[in-house]
Amino acid sequence: MSQSSTRKKIAQVCAVDFTLYHFLLPLMRGMRDAGHEVVGICSDGPLLDAVRDEGFRVETVEIERSYNLLRHRKSAAALRDLFLSEQFDLVHVHTPVASLVGRYAARRAQVPQVAYTAHGFYFHEHMPWLKRRIFITLEKLAGRRTDILLTQAEEDAETARRLRLARRGAPIHAIGNGVDPVRFSPGGEDGRNRIRNEIGTAADRVVIMMVGRLVAEKGYPELIEAMRTVDAELWVVGDRLASDHAGGIDAALAAVATDPLLQSRIRLLGYRPDVPDLLQAADIFTLPSHREGMPRSIIEAMMTGLPVVATDIRGSREEVVGGETGLLVPVRDAAALADALNQLVAAPDLRAAWGEAGRARALDLYDEAKVVARQIELLGL
Repeated sequence: MSQSSTRKKIAQVCAVDFTLYHFLLPLMRGMRDAGHEVVGICSDGPLLDAVRDEGFRVETVEIERSYNLLRHRKSAAALRDLFLSEQFDLVHVHTPVASLVGRYAARRAQVPQVAYTAHGFYFHEHMPWLKRRIFITLEKLAGRRTDILLTQAEEDAETARRLRLARRGAPIHAIGNGVDPVRFSPGGEDGRNRIRNEIGTAADRVVIMMVGRLVAEKGYPELIEAMRTVDAELWVVGDRLASDHAGGIDAALAAVATDPLLQSRIRLLGYRPDVPDLLQAADIFTLPSHREGMPRSIIEAMMTGLPVVATDIRGSREEVVGGETGLLVPVRDAAALADALNQLVAAPDLRAAWGEAGRARALDLYDEAKVVARQIELLGL
């Protein structure tokens, strides 16, 4: 990657350390490689040590994941003061709440350029009308302070243009999403057997894998209900963030804890740092979310060569080609989800063919290096 002729000082702003470490670090590396100074800004958390270990400076500002704007006055003031003292050339904001507070603070500090990457708008077609209008209005207000708006899904970019979610004349582009194709790739039998032995899963057992926060909007209630009629093992990878205000899944987890059938089929693995190894040991990936932006977990599964069963929502339907790389099912439809999973559980040849097609699609469209390069070019860096 060629270095820019003008070195810039860039702030990458998000709400929590999880986002900075898992999602923004590749972009930060790419910007640094292009010759710029990059500073991470988010709430404090244990994953920031890993970001700092890579040589990045990280400043902590507490940003609550709440849409009560009155609770963000202190965060906005702290960000404004930080932007003024640091004199950033570009403030690049991410995640719904941090993007609202960060753009307001950046304009108060007269930052020359403010960019916003929408990893998935909070509003969606399955949301009650009034609630949807409130969140669209918040995006419109923040859009007045947005010099360039990037989305991951093309559908989100079209929505942003139609609703005018950036200031007049500001460019709006879809950048996609990506993962490292070396880190996420099909594995061999040795690794597959090692992981299955560790978890206690038989070598010939069909394994369905799901990666995501333990919240209802990820579709866990429907998935757990579906597993009553799917003769396979489900590996659930993820936990609930302490800062998460989305609806929980206590009732669904209680069902797993008390139902012998579900206990025999569902493994709650918690947060795992070895997701690539787990994917290599699985057979099918599923993500029955109610809303997404451009889910990276689906791309990780496709890169690993797994067929995907996902809900027919923005982002997911852009990644998964129904009948070619996986299946798309209606939102909140446990029966349809079970039928789709059962179709793949019973068809190993189909799993192999769709998994191979999915990896080819991911290599073409979702290579992390290509996505990072596209962002840097669009941001004029």
